[in-house]
Amino acid sequence: MAKRESGTVSTRGIGVPKFNQEMLAATIAALAGITLVWTFSQPAFPVPVLIAAGAVFTVSIVMVIRLMMDPDSVRALQSDAMLQLASSMIDAMGDGLTEEASQEVCELLLPNTSAIAVALTNCENVLGYAGYQEAHNPAGIAIRTSATHECIRQGKTLVLLAPEEIGLPIPVEQSRIKAAIVEPLFVGGRVEGTLKFYYRDPRKITETQRSIAHGFAQLLATQMAAVEMETQRKLATSMELKMLQTQINPHFLFNTINTIASFIRTDPMKARTLLREFAVFYRRTLEDSTERISLARELDQVQRYFNFELARFGDARLAFEVDTSPALLDMMVPPFLVQPLVENAIKHAMPSEGKLTITVKADADGDDVVIVVSDDGVGMSEETCANITQVESSTGLGIAVKNVHDRMIGFFGPDAQMVYTSVLGEGTQVTLRCPGCAKAPTSSAASASAGAPAAAEGAAQSAEKTARNNATVAELAELVAQVSE
Repeated sequence: MAKRESGTVSTRGIGVPKFNQEMLAATIAALAGITLVWTFSQPAFPVPVLIAAGAVFTVSIVMVIRLMMDPDSVRALQSDAMLQLASSMIDAMGDGLTEEASQEVCELLLPNTSAIAVALTNCENVLGYAGYQEAHNPAGIAIRTSATHECIRQGKTLVLLAPEEIGLPIPVEQSRIKAAIVEPLFVGGRVEGTLKFYYRDPRKITETQRSIAHGFAQLLATQMAAVEMETQRKLATSMELKMLQTQINPHFLFNTINTIASFIRTDPMKARTLLREFAVFYRRTLEDSTERISLARELDQVQRYFNFELARFGDARLAFEVDTSPALLDMMVPPFLVQPLVENAIKHAMPSEGKLTITVKADADGDDVVIVVSDDGVGMSEETCANITQVESSTGLGIAVKNVHDRMIGFFGPDAQMVYTSVLGEGTQVTLRCPGCAKAPTSSAASASAGAPAAAEGAAQSAEKTARNNATVAELAELVAQVSE
């Protein structure tokens, strides 16, 4: 395969790059011009030299103009400029549509359009603004134009040819903005923000400007979706690791084994029950990697986990209560939705003296289901509670809490909520709102029917997994026996 040299565009039928041809013609024209000037400066200038230099200069200038005006050359230059701009925008959005990235994108777009200002927003605030009245539109301020709110609501491109249609917050006569293009940014079928171009004259909004606005809006939306997919991939990976590390981490494993071993001598029947329950718990932990499970199964796993901690600390230190409407037990939820919150309560809320009571309640609120996990433990300060979803949280809660929050958004949509409230010395309450989950049981039936083909396809794998889990349980039993000796 012949190698293609980068950075050159060949003319039709000529192997010399067009860039070099333009430079050669310009150089010849410059030399001919210098010759003309030198010839005219001589007292007795030679006419043949003057004619030759003039002819060469004229032909060179014509060649330069022809090469520069060639449609292929113009398109190549425009395409190269747009590709470089797109590449710079993608680089700027490496971490998503942050305020810093949005400001950089606006500054990149402004000189490449006829607009006097360019803005980027999410659905609530301005993220970036460059151009006219930039100082009056800092990042973080609320969206002020009615057209932007309308674009977000309708999810349609708006081409506004009058300042009254834009809905500026200042009087029309005081603003140089007379027209605008507002493009919605779609990510996953929902509007996540807008890209806006403001113009001083409606006649500036040509088909070219509309194409530029629409094209760059699509590019931004695609990059936002790519960042979101990468975030979800990292989240899925970290969640899988978190399930293995949190649910069956070495500390929990060894504490449970030591607890079972201590009961072998004092209460053999209880030791047998705990070992059997631990086997079930371990098996469920490995198997509950499906998309959704019933709330009843999730609460059953939470109760099983709590029983091990109760055996370890005793009923004088721990208590667990569940208050759930029977009609909600078939509701489908992502696995490990409640258990990390109960585990956090035991790890971080237990007082140095006295008893910790953890309560899980689930009830319908209209079409929504509200799950509340509360405790009467040590509580948290306002600052700690406000930063609870940060992974780097010094309390160690950040990873688990953020995983639960992000997985709720992924399963139930952007309207899902997780609210932490806490009073230092009195306790903590976590409220999970699952929108639309209290509607008719058709949702559960649909989820179940949707999962049937997947269950059928994984039958062989399930059998293999069961055999592997049974072998693991046998090893655990042997390990308990060794510890008890």
